[in-house]
Amino acid sequence: MTADPMRWLWTAVAIGLWLLVVAAVAWSRARARRAAAARAGALSSGGNAVVVAFASQTGLAEELAWVTARSLSDAGTGARVVPLGEVDAAVLKTTNRLLVIASTTGEGDAPDSVSRFLRQTMAAPADLSGLSYGLLALGDHTYNDFCGFGRALDGWLQRSGAEPLFDRVEVDDGDAGAIRHWQHQLGLLIGSTVRPDWTPPVCDRWALVERRHLNPGSPGGEAWLLGFAPVGHQPTWVAGDIAEIGLPARADGTDPGSREYSVASLPRDGRADFIVRLMTRPDGSPGLASGWLTRELAVGAAIDMRIRANRSFHGPSPETPLILIGNGTGLAGLRVHWKARAGRPHGGVWLMFGERTRAHDAFLDDELQAALMARDLTRLDRVFSRDPGDGRYVQALIAEHADDLRAWVDRGAAIHVCGSLEGMSKGVQSALADALGGERLAQLTEAGRYRRDVY
Repeated sequence: MTADPMRWLWTAVAIGLWLLVVAAVAWSRARARRAAAARAGALSSGGNAVVVAFASQTGLAEELAWVTARSLSDAGTGARVVPLGEVDAAVLKTTNRLLVIASTTGEGDAPDSVSRFLRQTMAAPADLSGLSYGLLALGDHTYNDFCGFGRALDGWLQRSGAEPLFDRVEVDDGDAGAIRHWQHQLGLLIGSTVRPDWTPPVCDRWALVERRHLNPGSPGGEAWLLGFAPVGHQPTWVAGDIAEIGLPARADGTDPGSREYSVASLPRDGRADFIVRLMTRPDGSPGLASGWLTRELAVGAAIDMRIRANRSFHGPSPETPLILIGNGTGLAGLRVHWKARAGRPHGGVWLMFGERTRAHDAFLDDELQAALMARDLTRLDRVFSRDPGDGRYVQALIAEHADDLRAWVDRGAAIHVCGSLEGMSKGVQSALADALGGERLAQLTEAGRYRRDVY
């Protein structure tokens, strides 16, 4: 029987396409192996080079790692910066000197970016007898288990036989004295002077152009939308980044420091937006930062502010489905992610949000409805904990829509959570583990598909 020439042609085409796919997969795997080898080689090369590793949740530890490395380099000592999450015990064994800047998030937890390191590398002691290290632990004493991850990492390194170069340096909420002590230890390490005061971050001037009360009549604290326009220079940032707002000096002349807020807008909006809750002290007086921003700062007045990269909350590529979960003022950190996809094709955005009452706390409702109409948001589910007939918190939505959640994750969705640390983030974490399974949630974390900005 004579073969059909067209059939042979299509068979050849199919085989050719299959070979292309095989080649592409092989090339991708080879590239991944080369990248891994390059990372390992970079860490182990140069006997005198210092490896500076960071474990960051909001970007501060990464920033300090780069400043540390530059200071060493300026003094003539080679240094290399790497994320701690990309390091394992095998690489540490080939490293002579290590400096680690490690943040603690929540109640003593490790940053999400080091989930794999925590589970696979720190699960048991390793043989690190040839390693000398120094550790800068960042924390906040107002939370339980102050510097919990930094202390745990220090203990693991010592149990693994690594030799501390100096006692662990702990930093409480950016304390300048502790940072100077770290600088002093660096100077002793390299036998050279490290500048006593690192150049402070450059702030830009911003003018308050809008202050709008979002929840009049709410049974909860006042929430305000604040909009700041740049004065002169137009900074750039991306969805997920954080702003540091400098507060005015106290009456006694002391510096109250900076406060951090999730940016709720993009540079193309021409301004930086924030959602700020008015906090109250035990005596009923307004909180230092929130009171100044929502009560005292005059519209039109200029402030010092800088926007800092926060890679741990950056969004995925637009074609990736995105699930946004949060409560209260956490809507700020979520809003910017659907705004980043506005007017362009994307893989879908699903917002789950919780507040107190629908009548008073449906933050930015007009904007949300407009985003749904424009398909910038493809799905919106909300709960209101003080409403009769509802009474649920946002984590209840995860359990209610678990099948849909799993379907989104199966087609590659990323999950971003923003809002309060106490209650919300823990409840959401537990609900996600129930819906997806603890192992799968850990895999999403390690792959960067589960990210949090909680406070």
